[in-house]
Amino acid sequence: MRRIGFPWSEHLLTRTLHSVAGTELAARKAFEHGIALHISGGYHHAHQDFGSGYCIFNDLVFSARRMINQGLADKVLIIDCDVHQGDGTATMTVGDANIISCSIHCRQNFPARKADSHYDIELEKDAGDDEYLSTLEQILPLLILTHRPDLILYDAGVDVHAEDELGLLQLSLEGIFRRDMSVLRHARDAAIPIACVTGGGYCKDPLQLTLRHSQLFHAAAMLYR
Repeated sequence: MRRIGFPWSEHLLTRTLHSVAGTELAARKAFEHGIALHISGGYHHAHQDFGSGYCIFNDLVFSARRMINQGLADKVLIIDCDVHQGDGTATMTVGDANIISCSIHCRQNFPARKADSHYDIELEKDAGDDEYLSTLEQILPLLILTHRPDLILYDAGVDVHAEDELGLLQLSLEGIFRRDMSVLRHARDAAIPIACVTGGGYCKDPLQLTLRHSQLFHAAAMLYR
């Protein structure tokens, strides 16, 4: 439990299981509607046999494997834009040609020892909107054209915000909105279903944190009408 960062409780287990189930449901709904958004999920530090970094079970990999095992998808692309590398996702998909993991993160952020994703895009501390968005626009077409996934799982962590308490990047609120618009637009234009989770975000002011997470929902409402 020390590695996870939470004290044990039945409530924690129940909440976590519901969150994992929510990501799987979002993946299923994405096939029906083109997009689905889940107001939880993104537990990318959870490994196959242990939790870490406030993550107990890896809902992203679990949901990807469920979609593949049930014949809904042959290939799933995980795009992780949380400020921290998705090391658990990386270790759980190593050697897996059907689940492609791409982590776009700050090099200096947790975890100190990074795992190897299929794609690791590392940004330096204090990178802002222009550098981040330029990097994203370069990698997204490559991922989609190279792998042609049947489903995208998108971790839209907002700990990339300049005032996040744990993140070391410098994105503005507008930058987060433009990031989410970019990911969703590429999925929509390629006619690939996309399921989104809210991922990380650390701020003592719940209204400010909600505003940051709401950019994903605003982007989805604009692009999917």
